[in-house]
Amino acid sequence: MSIFGNDPLKGKKVAVLATDGFEQSELEQPVKALKNAGADVDIVSLKSGSIKGWDEKDWGSKVSVDKTLDEAKPADYDALVLPGGQMNPDVLRTEPKAVSFAADFMKSGKVVAAICHGPWTLVETGLVRGKNMTSWPSLKTDLTNAGAQWQDSTVVVDGNLITSRNPNDLPAFNEKLIEKIGGTQA
Repeated sequence: MSIFGNDPLKGKKVAVLATDGFEQSELEQPVKALKNAGADVDIVSLKSGSIKGWDEKDWGSKVSVDKTLDEAKPADYDALVLPGGQMNPDVLRTEPKAVSFAADFMKSGKVVAAICHGPWTLVETGLVRGKNMTSWPSLKTDLTNAGAQWQDSTVVVDGNLITSRNPNDLPAFNEKLIEKIGGTQA
């Protein structure tokens, strides 16, 4: 809640980078929280049309893509969200355009939020050295080898970088995401 009303992120624009196999809740819940806070949110992907989620143990729902990586420009956004799911970030981290997109956010100092397997894409940027981070436990070695300081915590904030472990952490993840984009600290 802001002193200006119920839209603390009014005028803010957020990119959510995802492809097929994103964890349904890790995309949908942050998008809902951001929109409820007044942010304009674009789903950015490798292809136009729609992408299909993974809902815990089976394929989930489709989500419409707002912009492709060829159309989206990091300069147009205030923040980047990287949902997890095992397939989604595994594909994104092998796509140079996706890695470059994430790296631009990291270099700019804008808010970057990654949950579950989402930090895999950040590992590929080469920009996590010295950062305090968390993730799905199986990424601990990848993050440590990339120079990050891995922690088993609900949410870890290091400057403008926000990371969380799994869908159970979404309430805390979303709260920190809105605080950081809105420029408030709690």
